[in-house]
Amino acid sequence: MKILALEVETPGSTAEQFQSHLRAEARRVWELYQAGTLREIYFRQDWPGAVLILECANADEARDALATLPLVQAGLIAFEIIPLQPYPGLARLFSEEP
Repeated sequence: MKILALEVETPGSTAEQFQSHLRAEARRVWELYQAGTLREIYFRQDWPGAVLILECANADEARDALATLPLVQAGLIAFEIIPLQPYPGLARLFSEEP
């Protein structure tokens, strides 16, 4: 199942608080990517934060994977988890109905 995860910074967190965790964060992101759990990662242009696409069995598995990120463990960020499903509407193009 594809999961969309939107990063939310903890109110009051500062750039200085992030600095000591960034290398470990990048390492863990790489490990999740190599494991096939994290499929895509982006930064938003309109808001400070990351957007991740994960491939997990369910939303709980995605939460568990994201909980291993150092910035999450430090309480500096959290994620909004959005389970996705395929869009079935294109099948209408091939139906017999007008």
